[in-house]
Amino acid sequence: RVARPAPGARILDVGCGRGRHARSLARRGYRVTGIDLSERALARARELAAEEGLAITFQRGDMRDPVCEGCFDGVVNLFTAFGYFDDDADHLRTLRAMATDLRPDGWLVQDFLNAPYVQRHLVPEDVRREDDLLIRQRRWIEDGRINKQIEIRRDGRTFTFCESVRLLTLDDFRRFYEAAGLDLHATFGDYDGSPYHEDAPRLILYARKRSGAEGGVTPSL
Repeated sequence: RVARPAPGARILDVGCGRGRHARSLARRGYRVTGIDLSERALARARELAAEEGLAITFQRGDMRDPVCEGCFDGVVNLFTAFGYFDDDADHLRTLRAMATDLRPDGWLVQDFLNAPYVQRHLVPEDVRREDDLLIRQRRWIEDGRINKQIEIRRDGRTFTFCESVRLLTLDDFRRFYEAAGLDLHATFGDYDGSPYHEDAPRLILYARKRSGAEGGVTPSL
C-alpha cells in the first residue's frame, strides 16, 4: 500500500525461495522476476507458478550482484532473506545491487526480524509435528547473530539444517541505505502497517533510490 506500484510494474523479488511472494505479486498483475541461490528452491518455484498459470521469471543469482541495471520499478526482500553474511561489506554490496537494479526513484521494501524483539523474546527450543514429520528447532544468540538449528525426523531418518542471521538494527539499515544511495521513507513494526518500535515483532522498511544515485559507486561504510 505504501509503494503503490503502477499496474504492470516490474518488481524484483530478491531471495525469492519457492516463490510465495513472487506469486502473490504476479496474481496482482505485476511483472515479477525472482532470484535465489538455491536451484532446488527455484525449480519448485517454477512448478508452483506453472500450476497457477503465472508468468514469472525465476533465475539463479547471488543477491550481491545486480540483475539488470535500472530495469525494475520496485525491489522486495522479504521474510528476513537478508543478513546472512559474516562481513557487513557484503550486506552493503547487496543493497547497492538492489539500488542498481532500480530505475530512478524506484522503491525498496525490506522485511526483517526486529533484533531487540528477538533478543527479548527468544524461544530457545520448540517441537511440533506436521503430518509424519517431527520438527525440532533450537535457537541461540552468539556473536551478534541469531542461530537456528532445524532437525526434521521422518521414517527413522533425521535431517538437520542450520541458519544464521546477523542481528541488524534499524541504525544498521540507516547506515547501509545512506551508503547504498537509498533514502529511508518509512518503517513499520508488523504486516498490518503498525508503527515500528523496539518491541514490535518485525522491522519493515520502505526506501527509495536517491535521485542521481548509482548503487555500485556510492561511498563505502
